[in-house]
Amino acid sequence: MTGVARILVVQTAFIGDVILTLPLLQSLKRAYPDAVIDCVAVPRAADVLRGHPAIDSVVVYDKRGADKGVRGFVRLCAALRANRYDLAIVPHRSLRSALLVRLAGIPARIGFDRSAGSMFWTSVVRYQADKHEIDRNLSLLMPLGIPVPAAEVPQIAPSAEDAAAVIASVPTITRKRIKVAIAPGTIWKTKQWPLAYVRTLCAALVHEGVDVLLVGGPEDRSGCEEIRVGVASERVVNLAGKLTLRQSAEVLRRCRVVVSNDSAPMHLAGAVGTPVIAIFGATVPAFGFAPRGSRDRILEIGGLPCRPCSIHGGPSCPIGTFDCMMRIAPEQVLEQLRPFLS
Repeated sequence: MTGVARILVVQTAFIGDVILTLPLLQSLKRAYPDAVIDCVAVPRAADVLRGHPAIDSVVVYDKRGADKGVRGFVRLCAALRANRYDLAIVPHRSLRSALLVRLAGIPARIGFDRSAGSMFWTSVVRYQADKHEIDRNLSLLMPLGIPVPAAEVPQIAPSAEDAAAVIASVPTITRKRIKVAIAPGTIWKTKQWPLAYVRTLCAALVHEGVDVLLVGGPEDRSGCEEIRVGVASERVVNLAGKLTLRQSAEVLRRCRVVVSNDSAPMHLAGAVGTPVIAIFGATVPAFGFAPRGSRDRILEIGGLPCRPCSIHGGPSCPIGTFDCMMRIAPEQVLEQLRPFLS
């Protein structure tokens, strides 16, 4: 496709979904180095995109706040129309995202056949459920004749300002000690390893002389504080809700390894090259959202007929046992961590 000067990518899903869209944006920039590439994202995910070399501008769509309702949607459509984009690529599969680029008057529109608004695409790409999400997103390049890269990974490079902010907020970050980051939170409770298990793991790591940095959003602050107080060591630091996403990425970059549920910090760690011990409960790696670095490790309980119970997870275990998480003992996670602690 020639004559492409302005490109819009729309991904208004969760933070992890936005991180897994970065390889698509990176590939687009290589294919169209002189084009303006903008991205639409929700407020919580926008910080991941700001300052990224593949992105010229982030368009924030606060669909549950300031831009809520028809009036906000029409206002955003008008703003995008004024930018006169030549091409829209939409990994997000909602009707609203498809309608957005159609009403913005963007002439070329690429999206998945499983999108609720697939009738608005000018080029439709088959959604391959058996592929990793990164590869699914990259397949949206095929109508453009762009070769799909085989090993593209998300890349986030925190700035010097991000590093300075982290050092100011976390003085212990510069200590020459082994540091492990743990992200115990998640939106969906059936994807959350029990906090009591996290506390036991933290105590074991502290006993071995390791610094533990607890990371997460504002909603994770109380849970992380419960863990910190329970361990009662200056080696455990609660950073939940105190840093931006890019500052959190800088923290993860400085750690030896990250322990995370199937949630955004797992993807954030991958984007800065830090290995992940990923704990899967209600969801399964086959959905296409697992880490896939050579040093990453996945912990899950196989053979449970109830797994997976949902594509995203849920507020509680549907059958009341929560075996998928309760049967992953702290000792098992510690065993996976040991190669990184030497």
